[in-house]
Amino acid sequence: MTGSGRARFVVLALVALLPQAPKQWLLRNVFRYRIGRGVSIGVSVIDARECEIGDATVIGHGNVVTGVRRLRVGDHVRIGHLNLLRGGEIEIGRYAELLRRNELNSIPDADVVTETDPRLSIGPGAVITDGHRIDFTDRVDIGRRAIIGGRNSSLWTHNRQRTAPIRVGDLAYVGSEVRMAPGSAVPARSVVGMGSVVTDALEEEVTLIAGVPARVVKPLGEHDLFLVERKTRNDLPDDV
Repeated sequence: MTGSGRARFVVLALVALLPQAPKQWLLRNVFRYRIGRGVSIGVSVIDARECEIGDATVIGHGNVVTGVRRLRVGDHVRIGHLNLLRGGEIEIGRYAELLRRNELNSIPDADVVTETDPRLSIGPGAVITDGHRIDFTDRVDIGRRAIIGGRNSSLWTHNRQRTAPIRVGDLAYVGSEVRMAPGSAVPARSVVGMGSVVTDALEEEVTLIAGVPARVVKPLGEHDLFLVERKTRNDLPDDV
């Protein structure tokens, strides 16, 4: 971080301590953030070169956004507490949830031999729960109403000096302590069992995936499919 970057971060940290009205006034008028109606921002530092926050979004306390080139947050998003968002470009779709203690990180100026695309896209209605780590030194796409559930899963796009993107399909569920390697993918409407290690781009939808390395175990039954396709929030509109 350069001297000017550190100074900007310190100023934004002081702004974070202010009451809601002056805080949002400064973010809008001094830092030129686009902030919608009915937004609530807790004691959180938001340091992005470009920032757009949609209507009725709630951001809790202790979150840190730093070194982000472009942050776009849709309407009715819920961001809980103690999350770190660092580097690259981040888009969080409308009605998505980022709960607590998650680390979403892109390595700046990564020493790699591959071309990188440091962007994280979290789809509408998607949920990332507790203590997960997502490296988006290369692109990561988390689909519509997908869930990174439980705790302590890791998605890594880099491996020494090479990177490859990662994709989690629409309505997929990734359980606790799952590892996804560079270039891996989870298909839509699938469930990844806890402790699995996904090393390949799997394609067969509506399946249970498990193991080390992960593989398709069986098709999802009717009850499992019902749970996968349920809305992730009670207030989720039918078009999400």
